[in-house]
Amino acid sequence: MASSKTGDGVSETQTGKKSKKNQNQVDESELLTVPDGWKEPVFTKDDNPRGLLEESSFATLFPKYREAYLKECWPLVEKALGEAHIKASLDLIEGSITVSTTKKTFDPYAIVRARDLIKLLARSVPFEQAVRILQDDMACDIIKIGTLVRNRERFVKRRQRLIGPKGSTLKALELLTNCYVMVQGNTVSALGPFKGLKEVRKVVMDTMKNVHPIYNIKTLMIKRELSKDPELRMQNWERFLPQFRHKNLSKRKEPKKKSVKKEYTPFPPPQPESKVDKELATGEFFLRESVKKRKKMEEIKVKQAEALTKKQEERNKAFIPPKEKPLMKKTTKGKNRGPHLSKNKTSESACCDILTCFVTAPAESKLDIEAIKDKVKKAKTKKLGAPPVNPAPPSSTATDKKKKNQSKNKS
Repeated sequence: MASSKTGDGVSETQTGKKSKKNQNQVDESELLTVPDGWKEPVFTKDDNPRGLLEESSFATLFPKYREAYLKECWPLVEKALGEAHIKASLDLIEGSITVSTTKKTFDPYAIVRARDLIKLLARSVPFEQAVRILQDDMACDIIKIGTLVRNRERFVKRRQRLIGPKGSTLKALELLTNCYVMVQGNTVSALGPFKGLKEVRKVVMDTMKNVHPIYNIKTLMIKRELSKDPELRMQNWERFLPQFRHKNLSKRKEPKKKSVKKEYTPFPPPQPESKVDKELATGEFFLRESVKKRKKMEEIKVKQAEALTKKQEERNKAFIPPKEKPLMKKTTKGKNRGPHLSKNKTSESACCDILTCFVTAPAESKLDIEAIKDKVKKAKTKKLGAPPVNPAPPSSTATDKKKKNQSKNKS
């Protein structure tokens, strides 16, 4: 069959193939986008009138502390599962819950929802929240976080960081994802729509990897605001989202003692010398036992003598007097005062100080006797200290002494 060519030289068959490809691409893109307000139709008995061929059942264990709560809410669980024609049994002796299909069960996925319900009940999720799993647009995700962090203390801190102060972080995550989140032990149970569960899992895993949940919550808030704008819905949001980078921490301090790696050698290390080898090398092996004992005793005595001398030195340390500091001579300032002359000294004592100063001078230097006499006369006539305010009258004793001195000088 010949293919006719158009004016541009392109065959009709080629143009037909291109148009079919474009149609297929458009159809696939349309399938990927979900229209607003679309909801999946409910599965009824008319869709599967004959029911299921075989019976299927699931069982799960629950901890001892959940026994009282399960006994209390068990009639409500049976009623909720009875609407989907699923049989449930509670075994308190073994501590297990079992769900199984019946002849009236028509929905094949109902048993899977019942299995998720008993899993959530066993993991401390309250019945009011766990019953929502039986709805068509609801799903659950149980995230195991116990094995993500090795250190127990670090694990507890990061789990508490996910909950936040008074549960504020967890509440913010629930509002942004439209999911119910329950942190219990080594697992995190989440219940909600598929899109929200994906976000919850990301936040939980990042928190366990030491990324604070506030960063992910901030990005979720920005995404929520951007989704309201119809123009930005089909665009890339990377330019609006914040990029949180890890801060470069200070470098690890280098250890004081660095271990230097030795060069690899295929040969094993030499065998250490035994006691006999050492004795053979020194020649002690060939000595008599009496000589060996004598040498050992001499070595012991030398060690004892050294120890005694050390102890004696330590004892004598207490009797050694400490070194005293040398006394510093006080120097007086003043132009008219002689050497070592203070205010409180009398004229006679001052003269004595001057004479002693010159006597102690070295013999090599020549003494000027007349200058010394002048200094002594000046010191005698000089009045030291301030005069009294009210000078006392001369006493009789002082006058008597003067008269005696005059009589002695005349004689």
